[in-house]
Amino acid sequence: MLADHGMDLKWMNHQQLFTILLTGLALLAFAANSLLGRLALENGLIDPFSFTTLRLVSGSWVLLLLSWRLRGAQILTSGSWISALTLFVYATAFSLAYLSLTAGMGALILFGSVQVTMLGAAVRVGERLQLRQWIGVTLAMGGLIYLVSPGITAPEPVGAILMVSSGIAWGLYSIRGRRVDQPVLMTAGNFTRAAPLAIGVSLFAYSAIDFHPLGMVLALTSGGITSGLGYVLWYQALQTLSTAQASILQLLVPVKVGTQSRWLA
Repeated sequence: MLADHGMDLKWMNHQQLFTILLTGLALLAFAANSLLGRLALENGLIDPFSFTTLRLVSGSWVLLLLSWRLRGAQILTSGSWISALTLFVYATAFSLAYLSLTAGMGALILFGSVQVTMLGAAVRVGERLQLRQWIGVTLAMGGLIYLVSPGITAPEPVGAILMVSSGIAWGLYSIRGRRVDQPVLMTAGNFTRAAPLAIGVSLFAYSAIDFHPLGMVLALTSGGITSGLGYVLWYQALQTLSTAQASILQLLVPVKVGTQSRWLA
């Protein structure tokens, strides 16, 4: 009995370490997305509609290739239109918001909105936080604002509203990810459904299309690596995280963005 208990404990420790690794890599990918978006959009290297389209299409291609080797034709029935819609809204509003927001401010608004959305959902389904956890969240938010505050000014209202919308959409996408048992397949299906929506918007906004080769490279990197593969890692990590834990952990992203932004500068 003791031997069995020891084996279970050892397995749980390995599982916890695996979850920490997945979560850390996913959060790094989220931070990289904010930096890539800022570099591409703030510098006028690409328009927001093309950035969103290339991001979703390249993510779809990478994930389709990966999932085809794993599950074959099941790709055609994977994913969810609701999840795809929240992914599309998140990505589109994200790109438009970074026309007027810095990377640090954008990440702060984005993941602050994510946390409010996910904590609200957690409380609604009975996932109660203890007093010390609420105190921790409050201190984390205060410390977060302090860490990313140097050089930050009041955000442009339209950009802030767009980023709040993006954060709500991402929060809903993350919540839905907790029900997924095949992260690669489901993320591939969601990207494949969201990509045509982005293409349609780009065609509608054809007159605004303008991009340079470097902008395309940044968008493709964001889509194929930090979004496509990053979101698979996040969906996998969500299987062992509570909604409240997932929301709080994402507060680390603006800190990473703020630190990397100063380093890049």
